[in-house]
Amino acid sequence: MEFVILLVPFLLAIFLGKIIIPYIMLITYKKRLFDPVDARKLHQSIIPRLGGVAFVPIQCCLLAITMVIVYKTNFVNLGIVTWEIFPMFIMLVCGMVILYIIGIADDLIGVSYKWKFVAQILVASLFPLSGLWINDLYGLLFITYLPAWVGIPFTIFVVVLIINAINLIDGLDGLCSGLVGVGCLVLGSLFAYYQAWIHALLAFITTGILISFFYYNVFGASKRRRRIFMGDTGSMTLGYTMAFLAISFAMNNFAIKPFSEGAIVVAFSILIVPVFDVARVIFIRWYKGLPLFKADRSHLHHKLLRSGMSHKNAMMSILALSLFFCIFNIVTVQYISNNIVVLLDLILWGSFTLIFNYIVNKKKGQLELNDKKEDNVNVSVIN
Repeated sequence: MEFVILLVPFLLAIFLGKIIIPYIMLITYKKRLFDPVDARKLHQSIIPRLGGVAFVPIQCCLLAITMVIVYKTNFVNLGIVTWEIFPMFIMLVCGMVILYIIGIADDLIGVSYKWKFVAQILVASLFPLSGLWINDLYGLLFITYLPAWVGIPFTIFVVVLIINAINLIDGLDGLCSGLVGVGCLVLGSLFAYYQAWIHALLAFITTGILISFFYYNVFGASKRRRRIFMGDTGSMTLGYTMAFLAISFAMNNFAIKPFSEGAIVVAFSILIVPVFDVARVIFIRWYKGLPLFKADRSHLHHKLLRSGMSHKNAMMSILALSLFFCIFNIVTVQYISNNIVVLLDLILWGSFTLIFNYIVNKKKGQLELNDKKEDNVNVSVIN
């Protein structure tokens, strides 16, 4: 019967998304609240970017209503230590509301990245305040238990990193929603396997609303194929949700779920692509002396597009790569140590990056060669 409390809210999230997002699109088109078109953006037409406004209300309302119904009706005994788990979810909701407000302001009038960074540190600090922080590395770098004075600041850093990684990966239709949707589906299934039902509930509700958004973001609505972006309102709150789920899975706390040796590797598997990509881009900017937070076209999805891939093929390739890392890590942690699995992840990521760079450079060289041939032909015609 526990799976009923996952399936029904999941379907309701899809249904509510199908109802609410078209209304948001209608308002944004009437009020002309469009994403600005510039040289860095991949789209060259007017598209609204307030789709993420639908996420937090649906997530919070369905989560709260489901839990009240379950506890009031005694529909099923979830076996949850409420005094330890509920503070974590209360702080999650507080943090989501703060990011929700900052995100709407940024999508409408723009907010300085410095103030967004301050807000991200603030909401990241709410997790340790509720008792949620990374307290065990499960042997990574031969470290197990982390004391609070190390684990708490490390958790804050990880949360801010994940929020920005998800935010920066949102540069291609369906990419951010697809990555987070796959991540929530994987983590939700794992939470359900370990009978951590409330965490699984949050994951499946988020997956449900993202299925609806994915449709409107990638395929559009009505015969005019009107699409919508999630904006910072959506990407930041989704990053915060993913950080909460990943850290909850990674934390060594029997009140959340039973102990598993590869928890921390599995928890962050879905985030390997966005986090590694952001780390690579920031390192290159630092190495070249460029501003670290200035937007450019050096992310993985930009490379794939320059290699000649279509938008949808590039998006699907990155989703497949993330899913590969998830499955690979879930399987391998059962047989080999966490350190070796992480080392293999780094080797595989480096190999993929080299392959992508080779394809892009080959494509660029071919285009330059064709341009030279065309110039030579034009000169011969003139002569």
